[in-house]
Amino acid sequence: MAFVEPITLTARGITLLPLALEHEDGLRAAAADGELWNIRVTSVPEPEKTRSYIEDALAMREAGNRFAFAVTDAESGKVLGSTSYHDILPAVKRVEIGWTWYAKSVQRSHVNTTCKLLLMTHAFETLGCHVVGWRTDNFNFASQNAIERLGAKKDGVIRGHALRRDGTIRDTVMYSLRTGEWPEVKAHLLYLLNKPR
Repeated sequence: MAFVEPITLTARGITLLPLALEHEDGLRAAAADGELWNIRVTSVPEPEKTRSYIEDALAMREAGNRFAFAVTDAESGKVLGSTSYHDILPAVKRVEIGWTWYAKSVQRSHVNTTCKLLLMTHAFETLGCHVVGWRTDNFNFASQNAIERLGAKKDGVIRGHALRRDGTIRDTVMYSLRTGEWPEVKAHLLYLLNKPR
């Protein structure tokens, strides 16, 4: 039995569905909203590579090291982006949250906070994780700020860690949140989501 079983998570008008080939057109449209594949520090697929992006995610799910979701609008079913559990380590009950991106039109909205709340709640309260981690490009300051706003702690930087799509080598900034820190982080995220906009 896989550590992360297929599940649908829903809150505040957002539904996370297990990523499937049927999401190809929606994912392509979401990436086109802002031409996100041109951002050198993200993992957004180019339009013609959307299907292979999904196929790769499904192969990684089969291998047990990544579980990708389509982020959708609960009412319309429109695909808004994608996010994943990855680097899944059942023996130490640790997952990371990443491969996350959203259509430009829903960035800086409640979507990311809602997704993170859903994924962390499931990780800590259903899967029984001891640690949830994040990693990001050393030049992806928006991502670093978003992770830090969640309440995650910076673990450090792995230098010369991975290739970017443009062939340059990136340093990777690592973050984590431990189970004992979760109640306070959860309360803060709920506070942010409940604040009048």
